[in-house]
Amino acid sequence: MAYTAGDTILDDEYNTFVNSSSSPYGYNHFAGTGSGVYGLGQSAIATVSAGGTVQASQWNSLFTGLDTIANHTNDTLTSRAAVSAGDTIAIKAAVATDLATLAASVAAGSPNATAISSQAAGSSTNSGTWNSTSTIARTITFASADTMRHFFNAGGYIRINPGTSGSTDGDKDTVFSELASAFGNLDLKAHSTSRSGSGETLTTNGLANGFHDLGTSYTTLLKLTSDNGADYGSNTLEINAKLDAAVGTAVVLYIQQIAQDPAGDETYTSGNTDGVPANPNEAPAMSLTLTEFYPNNTQGLASNITSLSNDQETNSAS
Repeated sequence: MAYTAGDTILDDEYNTFVNSSSSPYGYNHFAGTGSGVYGLGQSAIATVSAGGTVQASQWNSLFTGLDTIANHTNDTLTSRAAVSAGDTIAIKAAVATDLATLAASVAAGSPNATAISSQAAGSSTNSGTWNSTSTIARTITFASADTMRHFFNAGGYIRINPGTSGSTDGDKDTVFSELASAFGNLDLKAHSTSRSGSGETLTTNGLANGFHDLGTSYTTLLKLTSDNGADYGSNTLEINAKLDAAVGTAVVLYIQQIAQDPAGDETYTSGNTDGVPANPNEAPAMSLTLTEFYPNNTQGLASNITSLSNDQETNSAS
């Protein structure tokens, strides 16, 4: 029998709403463990035994679950009253529609979620100036592959901030400071990366890539080249990201920053010391700061979804 208004709900219809792992997706698939772009790590709702009666408490558990997830994703659902023991549990309108709405939000990375908090996720700085290449890479590790997916599916993201360190002692320092500022906040989300900064010459635009697009080789999220003209127009700064395995198995996110200084070093000579900075030909020490914006439990989730640890993988300058 089809699910039709006025009929009594059947166990297999209820179980589809609760547990379907294919479209139309059930509650447990997009709110529970799920897979891929689905799953928030919430407790699963029990199904009804074949031929069994759908109890009022079970029907209400599904309604409560829907409302709870909608609170986090900020979706508007159909208003329904709870049912009571002893009632004939009849069809409730738009359940399938509401399930599809929530599933779509989770699959999109819960873009309207506002229950998001932040915490530091590590920072690294070169030990000194350099004149060829600076490479910094940091890792963020999650307790499990599911936790990693749930973090991004629930609206979590990683903010990436390049920078420079130390005093400015020449135009080359200014160039790299300007490149770092042009990145602004680079936010790696579930399906894309956003950039709050502007300016400089866009060399590689990988902002369409998010967590679910990453593999085990580095993907360039953004690469900028200095617009300083002839002197430093070949200097670049880029941010790359990769995982330690495919999504669904991965537990480690790698963020890599590469600054390159192929520009000539003719400003300073040993005989030209009067009024000239000591290291105008040296690029400044670079820094990489990561911040974790994690889904919290203030609007429906059972608990905060956070990473386990972070660490420095590479820090070299030459």
